[in-house]
Amino acid sequence: MAVEPNRWGIIYNPKAGSKKAQKRWVAIRDYMDSRNVQFDYVQSEGFGSVERLARTLANNGYRTIVIVGGDGAINDAVNGIMTSDVPDKGEIAFGIIPNGIGNDFAKFWGLDSDDYKGAVDVIINRRLRKVDVGVFSYFDGDKHEVRYFLNAVYMGLGARIVLITNETKRFWGIPLISYLSSLFLVAFERKQHRMHLKVNDEHIRGRIMAVAIGSARGYGLTPSAVPYNGWLDVSVIYRPELRQLVSGLWMLQQGRILNHKTVKPYRTRCVKILRAQNAEVSLDGRLWLDRHFPIEVTVAPEAITLIIPN
Repeated sequence: MAVEPNRWGIIYNPKAGSKKAQKRWVAIRDYMDSRNVQFDYVQSEGFGSVERLARTLANNGYRTIVIVGGDGAINDAVNGIMTSDVPDKGEIAFGIIPNGIGNDFAKFWGLDSDDYKGAVDVIINRRLRKVDVGVFSYFDGDKHEVRYFLNAVYMGLGARIVLITNETKRFWGIPLISYLSSLFLVAFERKQHRMHLKVNDEHIRGRIMAVAIGSARGYGLTPSAVPYNGWLDVSVIYRPELRQLVSGLWMLQQGRILNHKTVKPYRTRCVKILRAQNAEVSLDGRLWLDRHFPIEVTVAPEAITLIIPN
């Protein structure tokens, strides 16, 4: 059965632990009906299912795939599209209706998580832009594995900040309180990790607190990165003193982290991670648990087609 070319395949990823989740979906669905959108929708049943559903929609011929969710769900959907059997992944238009705890990638494009009508209108208007996809590849001892990301890879405290901020947002719901609680937690956790990275031709070795490798702005840790220039931005963060940490987290909120004296920025097309001892690693806020090194992080230019606001 062929899918009509303008029919959307929608994956609804309910906000974790939210009672308002179903109510919000009903409102989104009613608004799409009022705008005469043709769509089929599936609801994710938990971790890992968004990726499988996105792959199935792509393989079944949907050429507009919409995710209703946050950064983690967007990451899963992109991995589903990128690992589908569709020969030209760029034929699929990917739309976002923000609905998660972390909506950093949606925010980058000016999509507001409170304005689902605006997000639906953006998809109806269908302005397309090809964007870069980050590629995270490694050998697991048996086969070569690849994961994709749109926003950033975080290691060490970078992964912790994203996790802590998202958890505290879920708990407090207020950015300032989340920021202050992450500041408080992070202040006691200035753990350094033995890392060895190769960026451009430079070997970076030693005790490092956090690394962010961004194709987009990565929760403010790679504020100059844009997902359409074919480059990755890297921020290597060395251990600050406590008062530097306070100013550093404030500068992070202001988008000025690269001015901080403990941060060393790079721009590159490839990062080799040879070692990151005991450091948490996450892609777009999703923890990576496989722990096989070396890892190579590169960029696939204009690999996916995003539906963006005018």
